Amino acid sequence: MAELTADLFVSLDGFAAGVDVGPFFGCSGPDLDAWIREATEQPQLMLMGRVTYEAMAAISAGAADEASTRMNDLPKAVFSNTLREPLSWQNTRLVRGDLAERITALKRESDVPLRSIGSLTLVRSLMELGLVDRLRMMVFPLTLGGDGREPAYAGYPRAGLHLAGTRVLDSRVVLLEYRPGASAR
Repeated sequence: MAELTADLFVSLDGFAAGVDVGPFFGCSGPDLDAWIREATEQPQLMLMGRVTYEAMAAISAGAADEASTRMNDLPKAVFSNTLREPLSWQNTRLVRGDLAERITALKRESDVPLRSIGSLTLVRSLMELGLVDRLRMMVFPLTLGGDGREPAYAGYPRAGLHLAGTRVLDSRVVLLEYRPGASAR
């Protein structure tokens, strides 16, 4: 059965976006660039919800840089009951219906790992359903306070996690990897 990894990029105070912070919260660097390149070079089926799909397709679909070309080439599945085919981003299929059933089927049928990118609502639902095998949090060194947008953890169920690994990128960004664990008290 294919493993499902959920990747989330967040500020230290738990926001996935903010006012005037730019890509990667303004904290890009050679280690982070290398990690992103390595992550997208791995065989995978990328999972996303409608909002992330629309944002990523607008950036990558027409771009010719190395990262966008790789993203264009990867197989992608967008989970939405409102989008209509045909989808504009190449190698993307639309998935409709019951999320638990569809993800379980993908995990069973896929010969490559599944990986969500962004898609806060999708990841939250996958966590609630117990379908995430690994949660990777890229924590950026800033707090956004009132300028924070998209609280990453809002509405999450209470859940215990086991730390599976850590890594520091560019001496400031921390990657935390967790696996599902015993219930939190």
